[in-house]
This record gives sequence, structure tokens and C-alpha cells, in this order.
Amino acid sequence: MTSTTTKTARPARRATRPPRLPALRRFLAAQENLVLGLILMILAVVVIQVPGYWHVETLFTVLRASMVDMVFALGVLLVLVAGGIDVSFLAVGAFSAYVACKIALDGSETSPAWTIFLIAVAIGAVMGVINALVVIAMQVSTLIATLATSAVYLGVLFAVVGANVITVVPESLREVAKTQLWEAPGAVRGVTRLNILILLVALCCVAVAFFLHGTVAGRSVFAIGGDAESAARAGIRVDALRILVFALAGALAGTAGIIQVTLAGRADPTTFMGRELDVIAAVVIGGAAVTGGRGTVRGVCLGVVLVSLISTSLVPLGVPSIWQKAVVGVLLLVGVLLQSLSSRVRTERPILDGDAPPPRVRGTDQEGARSPSGEALSAGAGRGVSADV
Repeated sequence: MTSTTTKTARPARRATRPPRLPALRRFLAAQENLVLGLILMILAVVVIQVPGYWHVETLFTVLRASMVDMVFALGVLLVLVAGGIDVSFLAVGAFSAYVACKIALDGSETSPAWTIFLIAVAIGAVMGVINALVVIAMQVSTLIATLATSAVYLGVLFAVVGANVITVVPESLREVAKTQLWEAPGAVRGVTRLNILILLVALCCVAVAFFLHGTVAGRSVFAIGGDAESAARAGIRVDALRILVFALAGALAGTAGIIQVTLAGRADPTTFMGRELDVIAAVVIGGAAVTGGRGTVRGVCLGVVLVSLISTSLVPLGVPSIWQKAVVGVLLLVGVLLQSLSSRVRTERPILDGDAPPPRVRGTDQEGARSPSGEALSAGAGRGVSADV
């Protein structure tokens, strides 16, 4: 007598999008939300401990302290998203701003401000291209390459000009420094002001955000930061894109340098020494992945504001200013930890009833079972544990 085995076909399930994370987990997965919460918490502590401290003058102080570092941080963000790290940005900013001022003074003190700014931006872009060519030609890590070029840039600058400070910048830059976007009564000073260059900083933020999220080249930057080899196999010109990214980072460093010179009214080769930690920490705290492939302009802005807020709030809270670097260092470690935690939140997926393995059919192995998506399940997956692919 012959017996036949009837296989019961499992009804096909329509392909659906992965289930959305719960609202709280989605909130925690966005690191910039945590940074915003920390900013609000610090503000609350300062307001409670020092009544009357937080007012328009304090807000303008934080914004003024953030302007230069914000533009530097945008350049660092671009290189980080592309999977590298640039530590030469301060040297590029100091070099390009000093040389631009020197060229303007040697040529004509009446040079328009926009010309001086363009010279600084162009010099910074060229130095950024040099950084990229060193990385590509020598096949070394971006950290080592930019450490070396930073030493070269500063060495050349000090060898040529020494410690000479340009104490009188071109007249056009002095006029820009006097042009205020907003004036308001101050509690400490009679009038508190916000310089018009804040508009240039905002324009840089918008431009970088548009480049990263609104252009094909910008989206390709995320691709090479996530996996450069896969991006190259997909047809992306990795080396050309890296040159573009470093050029933009150099241009932003030149912009930050000339903004600093304009606001300070002097060009000092040693202006930016020791500020690398603040800028890089702000970018990482804002959610840019140190491994590349992730980062937002919004997060960078919040990170820079947080670092500036800490520097302006320690003294009113009775904390000696010498602790500032230690606090920023701790925040940098916290930022890296948050990246690890948020990555886990993103990758963890709840198991649904529909994800259970199909019933085992007589005459087949468990290893032959397949998930609803058509992918082979491991032995562990056959017991109801979802496999990450």
C-alpha cells in the first residue's frame, strides 16, 4: 500500500516594510535629541543656580563663541562622513587667513572684504586638495596624513612669519566687524551685539546640509563612508569624491579662519592652537559616526552649542575654567558611547508572530527551512530567533 505525503503550502505573505521602532526607541536612536536634552538640562541648572544669568546677552555670547567653531566643525563633519578624520583644519584656517590678510595689506588696504574672504577660501581649498592627494598617493590613514600636513603648514607659516601678529587688518574687514545684525540691551554691558557674520555661518550650514542630502555627490559621500569598496564596485569614483570632500573641508576651514580674523581684528598664527578637541568633540557629540557613513548638520550645530554653553556656564556655576577640557573630554567619550548604544537600538528588531519558521515538513531538514522573505534560516533562527543579515 502506497502512502502519499501532502505538503501544506504556507500562504504567501505580502512583503512589507520592517516594523517601526517604538516612539521612545526612535527618539533615543537620534543622538541629537539627547544632545538637545542635555543643553536644556544645563540651561535649567544655570537658571536655577544663578538667577538672572540667562538673558539675551548670554545667548549672544554663546552664539558668538560658536560661530568660528561651527564652520570648522562643518568641514570635520564632511571628512568624518566620508570615513576619514581631518586634524589639520586649524592649521589650514590659520594659514589661509593670515596669508589672505597679508596679500590684501601688501596689495591695497582698500581691498573689498569679499575679495579677502575669497582668497582665504581658495587657499583653504587648495590645502584641502593637498591633504586628499597625500592620502590617496601614500595610501595612509587620513589621521596620519593630516597630522603630517598640519605640521608642515604650521611649520611653513612660522618659518616665514615667525610669531609676527598682524595687529591692523584691512579696513574692509574692520567695517564688517562693526556691522551688527542685532543689538539689544545687556545686563553687564550697556548694549550686546550679534555680528552680521552669523548669517555667513548660517549660510555655510545650509550649504553643507544641501550638499550632503540634496545632491548625488553628497549622498555618495555617505556611501564611501559606510563601505568604500562597495561604493567603488557600484561605480562611485571614490578618489575623486575624497578630493572634493577635502577641498570643501579646506574651504570651510579658510572661511572659519577669516571670520576669526575679522571678529578679533588681528591675524595671529597661534590663534587656534589647542582647539582641536572642542571642534572634534562637538562633531562626535552631535552624532557623526567616527567610523564614517553617518552625521547631520543639525547634530553638529547642537554639539557646538553644547560645548560653547559649557565653556560659558562653568564659571557662573562656581566650577574653575581649568576643568573645561576635562568636561569636554568626558562628553567626547559619552558621545562615542551614545553612538554605540544608538546603533544597537537601530539594529534590534522585535520578533513578530509572522516571523515564526514554517512547520517542518516530513522528509526535509530543518536547515532547508526558509523565512518569509526567502532567506535561509539558521538552526538558531529555526527556534524562533531572528537572524540579522
